[in-house]
Amino acid sequence: MVEETGRDRIRELLDAVLSEDHRSLDDMAAGAHSSAFHFSRQLTRHVGESPVAMRRRVMLERAAWQLQRDSSVTDAAFAAGYESVDGFARAFARAFGHAPSRLGSRDVRGHWLPSPNGIHFHSPTVLYIDSDNATEESAGDVLAMMTRHDLEDIEALLEIVKGIDESDYCAPRLPGHQVLQWSGPEESIAQVMTQLVAGKAPWLASIDGEDTPDLDIAMDVTVLTELHQEIAPRWLALTRDIDRRSAWSDRIVDAICDPPESFLLSQIWAHVLTFSAHRRQLVRWMLADAGIDTTGADPDPIMWHRHRSGGTL
Repeated sequence: MVEETGRDRIRELLDAVLSEDHRSLDDMAAGAHSSAFHFSRQLTRHVGESPVAMRRRVMLERAAWQLQRDSSVTDAAFAAGYESVDGFARAFARAFGHAPSRLGSRDVRGHWLPSPNGIHFHSPTVLYIDSDNATEESAGDVLAMMTRHDLEDIEALLEIVKGIDESDYCAPRLPGHQVLQWSGPEESIAQVMTQLVAGKAPWLASIDGEDTPDLDIAMDVTVLTELHQEIAPRWLALTRDIDRRSAWSDRIVDAICDPPESFLLSQIWAHVLTFSAHRRQLVRWMLADAGIDTTGADPDPIMWHRHRSGGTL
């Protein structure tokens, strides 16, 4: 996004995130001459990752790069902005799957973490972007386009739902309706939106080896919006990482299922995209039934991509 004045606003936002002097969201926003809310919203929309999450990830990548060049764990920890070596070690182990002390000058494992936008630490003066255009999905990459369209369409529907009355939001419109036998009733806008937003969380937990997520959440739109902001960057990052490794034929054993069940990664993404598309259209039907205008959120990926790229396919 280069403005007519010649300013590259996205680059300015990235600079604000990664500046050595900007350790908090408020610092970053001030460096970009913006409020914290609008700064976070603008950057997340353009690169699919929140400012805090991006800074944490890139700083950990830089720490791994430094450790492979004989930096001490203590020096790397404080350079990455952590207040203690123990806190840094825990964050590093969660991100890389091993302790920082296991890295050294002879280690050739690399230092990149999964990224939803291809932006990585490369050297002390360079950010690397591993795509011709990391903020736009290629018209030839169908999976990438469908994944990002799905996440952005959910965001658009959340914006619409924020403006409707509680009675319209919770009113049963399809009594007895249930999309999947294990997902519970989806009779109202509130119930469908909850399944639409939270549906990826159990898959993320299974793939990452995490505990069963607590999905007994309030259907409040603010809660769902916050949950989507947390899930969307992780889902994008995981999609890009699996595709980069050509790992779609890999299989996981989902211990959350009772009994445990195995799935191909390709099966999981096909399942998620299929039922997410169904629920997005179902929400639109329910909103229309409530007399709510949804023309501002066109469900067609063609129109979405044209609007996003500023041109035609």
